[in-house]
Amino acid sequence: MSIHPSAIIQDGAKIGKEVTIGPFACIGAGVSIGDGTSVGSHTVIEGDTTIGKNNRIFSHAAIGTIPQDLKYAGEKVQLVIGDNNIIREFTLINPGTKGGGSVTKVGNNNLLMGYVHLGHDVIIGDHCILANGATLAGHVELGNHVVIGGLTPVHQFVHIGDYAMIGGASALAQDIPPFCLAEGNRAGLRGLNLTGLRRKLQREDIDALKLAYRELFEQGNPLQEIAQKLLEESDCEQVKNMCKFIITSKRGIPFTRKEKRKENVDEKM
Repeated sequence: MSIHPSAIIQDGAKIGKEVTIGPFACIGAGVSIGDGTSVGSHTVIEGDTTIGKNNRIFSHAAIGTIPQDLKYAGEKVQLVIGDNNIIREFTLINPGTKGGGSVTKVGNNNLLMGYVHLGHDVIIGDHCILANGATLAGHVELGNHVVIGGLTPVHQFVHIGDYAMIGGASALAQDIPPFCLAEGNRAGLRGLNLTGLRRKLQREDIDALKLAYRELFEQGNPLQEIAQKLLEESDCEQVKNMCKFIITSKRGIPFTRKEKRKENVDEKM
């Protein structure tokens, strides 16, 4: 264990083995930090906050400070962070609120770049990347392997599925299904996240997702009906996951079907 003399560790804090805490860091009484985690200088960690093993927290992060919610009245709330996460400079992570289950959760192996904000009751899976200045409002939920570009705000209660990607400088206000790519202000679907999928999925699964995407978002039938049909008929687990997401979406899916081009044919008399 290596704790700088200027760091402040309040009585009651639980510090694991081989933890490093830098100059002028402040660790509150209700904090638990797992083995091998490093905490940078001037970082503040407060509240009922549990941090797992082998995380790297860089300078000036603010973790576990009270929710930015006017309804918060001092009730007991939590922040739970898993293992092997990288949390860069000036990141802000708030705990949950009574209205959202009272807990904010961050999984394992995530990269939160500088100035990222995770609002109250946010849930993040594993292997996600949030670029500089990405901001998640309250109650946002991310699956696994999600990528959010820099300077992108995400509206409260939005759900983003596994392997989805949101382009930088977008503004997302609706749900994004698994395996999809979205961008723009307001952000809308632009296709599948093929770059990410090619790293993780088999060719036959990607081909099945391509066919499903065309049927869901490029043809004229009602989205919910198509999703239910594919859920019942498809043998591809990824297609089924996408359809389940669409059927259960509460904020809707941001997409616009393109009208088929009409060709004018001159008739010869």
